[in-house]
Parts: sequence; C-alpha cells; structure tokens
Amino acid sequence: MDEARAYIRVYGRVQGVGYRFFTERHARRLGLKGYVRNLSDGSVEVVVEGDRISIEELIEKLRKGPLLAKVERIDVRWEKPKGEFSTFTILF
Repeated sequence: MDEARAYIRVYGRVQGVGYRFFTERHARRLGLKGYVRNLSDGSVEVVVEGDRISIEELIEKLRKGPLLAKVERIDVRWEKPKGEFSTFTILF
C-alpha cells in the first residue's frame, strides 16, 4: 500500500447540500482517515490520509458530490502522511 495524504479544496455549490456527510460516508467506506469541513469562503476543505488509490477514488466521488451539489473546481495538494488521524470526521 502506498500511503499518502491529500489536502483538497472543493469549490462550487458545496455547502448546504449534504456535501460533508457525503464525503464522510465515502471516506469511511474507503478506509480513509482525516476530516471534512466547510470554510467561510463557501468552499469545503478535506484533509485525508490512507492508501493513495483509495484517496484517488474519493477524489473522483468528490468531483460529482451529492445530488444537489454543483462542483465547479477541485484543488488537490499531495503531501506526506503524518498519521495524526484515527478516523474520518466532520468538523463543525
């Protein structure tokens, strides 16, 4: 397994549409760890660690998002994993 970490910002209509819960569900299903949260500029921030292939699969899910979302852009920055997470959570 190729462990990785990704810092992801998702832009578009991604707040108030269940995007964080969508992200949490898929990240946990893929065995990933980290968090998702809304930011004050209207974007969503995702920090995730785990198997790189699983992270890439999550990113593909995030490009579509839940039914009411309209994703305009996703920025991904790959980093070295820090091992600081024990699960995947939603931060409020």
